[in-house]
Amino acid sequence: MPEINMAFVWIVLAVVLGIIEAATVSLISIWFAVGAVVAIIPAYFGAPIWVQILVFLVVSAVCFVFTKRFFKDVIKVKKQPTNADGLIGEDGIVTAEIDNLSGEGKVFISGLTWSARSSNGENIPEGAVVTVRKIEGVTLIVKIKELAEA
Repeated sequence: MPEINMAFVWIVLAVVLGIIEAATVSLISIWFAVGAVVAIIPAYFGAPIWVQILVFLVVSAVCFVFTKRFFKDVIKVKKQPTNADGLIGEDGIVTAEIDNLSGEGKVFISGLTWSARSSNGENIPEGAVVTVRKIEGVTLIVKIKELAEA
């Protein structure tokens, strides 16, 4: 039985992992592809398979740590505001009583009716004027509007 050339095995593994990474663009297999490329070196010099695997795993782990830090520190994902964010601080009219326990409540604001919940858990009657505090998904979190004293 012919002896397997481990350098060739590592090259094939690196190419396959590179193709998988290119197809998925998920930054999962790229760390292992780099580890496989570096593992070619001990394989070329005839190091035992356990040394090659150790080099592969260590280099892959180091790549994972540094790319994670790189993407966390260098590439900042900015929050994309939506048109709905413009509703925060606006006033609306309760069209169906807001009851957090039953999960019911509707507010009419800017020409649309939204599901709504009370920010402090209190029930808010139909017809009350409320102010939008924040938005969670498609639900407005509101509080009763404080009336200005004259």
